[in-house]
Amino acid sequence: MVRHHQRLLLLLLGLAVSPATGVHAEDQEDIVPYKMLRSLQFVQDSVVLGDHSAAEMQRFMLGTIDQRIRTIDPSVFDDERNVDAALIYAMSGGNPETLEYLVARDVNGHFDNRVSDVLRKYLSGKGLLVAKSLVETANEYKDKKIGPYLALVGGNVTIAKSPVEALKLYDQARLYAPGTIVEEAALRRSVSICVEAGMVDKGLDYSQRYVRRFLHSPYASQFADLFVSLLVNHDHEVKPDDVVNILSFMDEARQREVYLRIARAAAIAGKGDLARMAAARAQTLAGDSDNAFGALADFYGGMAAIPTDKIDAATKNIESIPEQELSPRDQALRAAAKAIAEQVLRPPEPASLTQATTPKSNGQEITSEQAEADQGEVPNPVPGPVVGEAAGGPPSDVGGQQDADPSFNAFVTSSRSQLDEIDGLLSKESN
Repeated sequence: MVRHHQRLLLLLLGLAVSPATGVHAEDQEDIVPYKMLRSLQFVQDSVVLGDHSAAEMQRFMLGTIDQRIRTIDPSVFDDERNVDAALIYAMSGGNPETLEYLVARDVNGHFDNRVSDVLRKYLSGKGLLVAKSLVETANEYKDKKIGPYLALVGGNVTIAKSPVEALKLYDQARLYAPGTIVEEAALRRSVSICVEAGMVDKGLDYSQRYVRRFLHSPYASQFADLFVSLLVNHDHEVKPDDVVNILSFMDEARQREVYLRIARAAAIAGKGDLARMAAARAQTLAGDSDNAFGALADFYGGMAAIPTDKIDAATKNIESIPEQELSPRDQALRAAAKAIAEQVLRPPEPASLTQATTPKSNGQEITSEQAEADQGEVPNPVPGPVVGEAAGGPPSDVGGQQDADPSFNAFVTSSRSQLDEIDGLLSKESN
């Protein structure tokens, strides 16, 4: 259903609204494209600012504009505002075939061939072929209505070859379209570049801007994943105060969710200090360990303590958490952590402290025959050192444990994968 403020907007544009169908098609005949585009922009900006119910209205507006600009009198494009509206519509999730339709029938030269050609290539998935032209066009039109949109798509096709150039284009898009869906996308993609390129300071700056402006965007979960990756991948370059300051702009529920994501990812990656810091912050926000979120914070904190001298306490802490309070993925993590702790705490077997063969006494030289005989007496000779291991080091039975323990395999697999969305509890809380 069209929301009240969206109804008012459409009425101001001259569109009659009905509860059943939203807008009567016959009332659209006198509405020029640039006015309809304003409605679309308003709706899209509302979505990234937190009005998720506007998403349905966005789909309706895209279809309405598509139908309108295909059937409108071509003379309407004598007004440059309507030409810009058609191009922006194409770059805002509109039907790419409609741009082809308009350009093919543009006998009066309303559409700049340079702009329409690069956009048609981009929308057909061939943006890399016109990357240079797209960047040049974005810079040329930066002061025009279509400038921010061209900068955004220019950044999209430039990321692979020149992340620095892509960041400049995203900055340009943000500068000329603040508070819009264009800025939201540019900020989120800028954080992604910083994660991949190791630009920590810039990544933190972009992250703070995103949190302050678009915390309620439906794409905020994607941003959270990127932010967690930035911290975990570059934990030695990030100060805990920076994390606290950025997340302080969130409400407590969202802070707790992100801290738990950080703690989980850091614990898997073996970043103990970061995991313990995040778990402690999450525990503070959770109140106590009697609720599910407090239990999760304790669990991730215990995971981070497994490789330390507090392994005994960590093991007891992990075992004390009820299984029903953990997701299936975290249950596998706990099983793997317990298996590792048991291996670390298990006393060595007496046989492992003896030498494989008995040395000859009285300084007697070992003959080749004796060596062959002795070698035959050892049922499992110690293999030589593999590449990367120190010669003469004790053999490890970890490989056998990996093969034998599926929980350990799950732990290793998880540690090599990207952080997925946290368990159902957290997803339910964020909604």
